[in-house]
Amino acid sequence: KVREYLPDMTMEREVPLSRHTSFRIGGPARRMAFPTSREQLVILMGLAESCGVKPFLLGRGTNLLVDDRGLDTLVIKTAEHMTAVRQLDEATLEADAGILLNHLAVYAQQHGLSGLEFAHGIPGSLGGAVLMNAGAYGGEIGNLVRQVKVVSREGNVRLLDREAMDFRYRHSAVLGARLRLTPDDPAAIRQRMDDLMARRRQSQPLEYPSAGSTFKRPEGYFAGTLIEQTGLKGLTVGGAQVSTKHAGFVINVGGATSADVEELIRQVQQAVYAAHGVHLEPEVRIVR
Repeated sequence: KVREYLPDMTMEREVPLSRHTSFRIGGPARRMAFPTSREQLVILMGLAESCGVKPFLLGRGTNLLVDDRGLDTLVIKTAEHMTAVRQLDEATLEADAGILLNHLAVYAQQHGLSGLEFAHGIPGSLGGAVLMNAGAYGGEIGNLVRQVKVVSREGNVRLLDREAMDFRYRHSAVLGARLRLTPDDPAAIRQRMDDLMARRRQSQPLEYPSAGSTFKRPEGYFAGTLIEQTGLKGLTVGGAQVSTKHAGFVINVGGATSADVEELIRQVQQAVYAAHGVHLEPEVRIVR
């Protein structure tokens, strides 16, 4: 079907997903497609539905833990080519799902638009950020989104206003989004971005592969603080370790498997609950 309808689109077989996730963990994808436009993605989604295939949409793979056995399905990666961005008016940007948040934040800064400073340094894509309502340092992508263009598994395209979006649960693939920002001095925006990046480098183990913060923030607490207070910094299972720099991060110190990470998460949850009576819910999405 793909050869017939999308002959120019790249499709590969048995692709190690460890090459496409920030954890550097994950077995092979049976098939992996790299659409270059929204139109190709829409057609591809429709083809998959007609063939009875439930595809897995992948951006930059920065919040995923993929099983070592891989995924026996079609993986569609949007972050290779779907990266266009344009300014619609003095305060609105429209961007494709695959654009890196880093790049989008810099584009906004260069055009004198404030609001995305928190996203500078988050390694994910816009599509993934919308799906997860990514946030940091008091900012959230959901506060900026005004419209989202999505495609259903059947290949139907819809433009949803902010009021129609649920920033907790979503079931469609994001094609792109429109963000409402605030005009400001580019130099002042750059300074705020640099300050936040310096804080990240100082406090987070960016030198190791990880999926960012491993656990969601429990109400009334900070996950990293609870883990540190429980004495779990440096706890290791195989190649997975609770970071000694920031206890909220599980990192790959070398050769970690998905089983290593899952077991370490289980041990952390068990110890923190026993010590504090708080259940830590994983932020990282586990994909099998």
